[in-house]
Amino acid sequence: MGAMFRSEEMSMVQLLIQPEAAYQSVAELGELGIAQFRDLNTDINMFQRKYTSEIRRCEEMERKIGYIRREIVKDSVAIPDMPEVIPRTPNSREIIDLEAQLEKTENEIVELSENNNALLQNFMELTELKHVLEKTQVFFSDKSNVQNLEATGGEAANDGKPLGFVAGVISRERIIGFERMLWRVSRGNIFLRQATLEESLVDPKTGDSVHKIVFVAFFQGEQLKARVKKVCAGYHASLYPCPNEYNEREEMLRGVRTRIEDLKMVLGQTQDQRQRVLLNVAKEVPNWEIIVKKVKAIYHTLNMFNVDVSKKCLFGEAWVPTAGLQDVKTALVNGSAAVGSAVPSFLNIIATDEDPPTYNKTNKFTRGFQNLIESYGIATYREANPALYTIITFPFLFAIMFGDLGHGLILFLLGMWMVLWEKTLDKNKEEIWQLFFGGRYIILLMGIFSMYTGFVYNDVFSKGMNIFGSAWSVNYNTSTVMTNKELQLNPTTDYSETVYWYGLDPLWMLATNKIIFLNSFKMKLSIIFGVVHMIFGVCMSLVNHNHFNRRVNILLEFIPQMMFLVLLFAYMCFMMFFKWIMYSAVTDEDHLKPGCAPSVLIMFINMMLFKNQEPLDTCKEFMFEGQDTLQVIFIVLGLICIPWLLLAKPFYIMFKRKGKSTEHGSEVAHQSSSSSNHHDDEPMSEIFIHQAIHTIEYILSTISHTASYLRLWALSLAHAELSEVLYNMVFTIGLRNDSYVGAIMIWLVFWPWSVLTIGILVGMEGLSAFLHTLRLHWVEFMSKFYEGLGYAFKPFSFKAILEEEEAD
Repeated sequence: MGAMFRSEEMSMVQLLIQPEAAYQSVAELGELGIAQFRDLNTDINMFQRKYTSEIRRCEEMERKIGYIRREIVKDSVAIPDMPEVIPRTPNSREIIDLEAQLEKTENEIVELSENNNALLQNFMELTELKHVLEKTQVFFSDKSNVQNLEATGGEAANDGKPLGFVAGVISRERIIGFERMLWRVSRGNIFLRQATLEESLVDPKTGDSVHKIVFVAFFQGEQLKARVKKVCAGYHASLYPCPNEYNEREEMLRGVRTRIEDLKMVLGQTQDQRQRVLLNVAKEVPNWEIIVKKVKAIYHTLNMFNVDVSKKCLFGEAWVPTAGLQDVKTALVNGSAAVGSAVPSFLNIIATDEDPPTYNKTNKFTRGFQNLIESYGIATYREANPALYTIITFPFLFAIMFGDLGHGLILFLLGMWMVLWEKTLDKNKEEIWQLFFGGRYIILLMGIFSMYTGFVYNDVFSKGMNIFGSAWSVNYNTSTVMTNKELQLNPTTDYSETVYWYGLDPLWMLATNKIIFLNSFKMKLSIIFGVVHMIFGVCMSLVNHNHFNRRVNILLEFIPQMMFLVLLFAYMCFMMFFKWIMYSAVTDEDHLKPGCAPSVLIMFINMMLFKNQEPLDTCKEFMFEGQDTLQVIFIVLGLICIPWLLLAKPFYIMFKRKGKSTEHGSEVAHQSSSSSNHHDDEPMSEIFIHQAIHTIEYILSTISHTASYLRLWALSLAHAELSEVLYNMVFTIGLRNDSYVGAIMIWLVFWPWSVLTIGILVGMEGLSAFLHTLRLHWVEFMSKFYEGLGYAFKPFSFKAILEEEEAD
């Protein structure tokens, strides 16, 4: 049961493992996931450690698997998700077989890829050549090419030399610069003809679609020919042979088409073979990735061990939950037995002054609440864990602000949906969704508690429920109600003196003075629950003092803190209950007027200021005899608590330090070191300053935190009023007509009303209430006892490593 209320007890252990059994033993511990290893080789470079070569082998296998995965994804082959049953850790022989299999698979895929790329490159070149031969038919049949070249003013056009030309293909986005450069290098002595290809081509290197243009450049002279080829090379234009004669071009075109058809057949066969290989490999990739990650993690962990050359064994240190020590021993035995080691491995518990890590066991239900607490800070080792109590207090305080049976039902259904279909929904690894999904049980409980408080408030989408019959009887006749819509509830004349069976009377929903009543009711409830919550937080500090053997702090800190809180603020809450019980709207003998009930707030202010208020007429200032004397005693005791908190602990530490010269004094001082939170090494001046800050913080925060709980009242009132405004402004549009048109209008306005309800009242208001509840726990509740100075227990666990990798 202790583990429920505080973190697990931890032990520092030393592991002595034989080298031949080290790999298998650490693998067994990785499957258990209960040992957090310490790095004993911090002074040794990572590249100089014993198992660095094995880690590099794993990294090489990861590289190969990554290449195989990319090729599979590139061919749109489906890769299965991570298997539910994680494959076991392989032994040394199986790792060698896996390396060989990965090497073979990679070489096969590389060979297929290279062949396929070569065939695609050849196919693209033949396709471009085909287009060149087809498009240039028009260019060569045009007799105006020479005239156009002569019209450009070329000097060599009239010397009788035949025209030369080059034909090729260039990317469409480069054609403008290409044409301008040809004109410049030839000084206008080149005539360029071009034709755009209607269909795009696939680049075999990148797989992207590219649009290209066929061109033919006419010129005269070898010098211009050399310049043209250089420009073509600079603009990555592909040049292709093109005969002058029509018959030769036709014959060449027929040959190219035949080769293209043959190449298509070969490409199809190659692609089919590649698909078969990738389909077979895709089934194994998830298992390969898991195995390599596990093996790599084992060798990284073994690099934290210290190697004892003389004793020929490995030394390791780890934090282990005390309850799991036997499991660790069993894992070491299994690791040695798996390799047939004749020398057993040993586990020794060692003493250390180092603070252990904090490990709180959680399940899928409690994990969300534990995450809320650890977002504030990891608990100090073995201090009281607030998460257990937060399971109840968090959804309850949320529900006070979000009390609506209808809105709570929406939250409940949302949480129930995520709980029932959690296996399917957990496959979505988006970070925001996982954050939301991790709190599914929090949402479920917030919905349940909101339904409960909504039932108490008698509030369902801003409407009340008359289940048990109203206890009010308003003396209005029909004519009065029709002429005067203002319905005021007067407890003196309209109340039947019988309490509504559960929650608020439904008639309050119709009263115009409803807001006055609810304002007082919810304000007082928020103060009462706030004071109870803070008292519980101070009581938790008592549990910590007792557990850590700091019992002197009970006298020096807990008692004055509790007295100050109870004598002032718990007394105020008591007076609220006393007033509810003792006073009513009906005149009695002791209080001649129904308005004589004194204000608790005014009474509390006068109490703090030592003031007396003159009673009105025959009304009494106090609620019972001797109240004024009792209040003075409470104030005096509360003021005494301030110097008690301020000076008692520093003086206690100072007196104990004086006894350190004797043996008995040393023992007492040692006990006081734990009772004074390890402040004995500090100068006394710093201890006095620290205690002064702590005292001022507690006294002032007690007042401010009590006021902070008024957010329960404010948000509850705002939520109810906003819900009522939304109903009156939107939904009642359809209720104003009593014909069939009204039914249609109700159907039409229902959708915007429901969208606004879910978006604003459930979504935005729910998030606001959630954040305010979180603040009440972090600041007002946990500050009373929670230090949060620990560090998390992060064991070597294959499951945790794989989940983290999958999330990334």
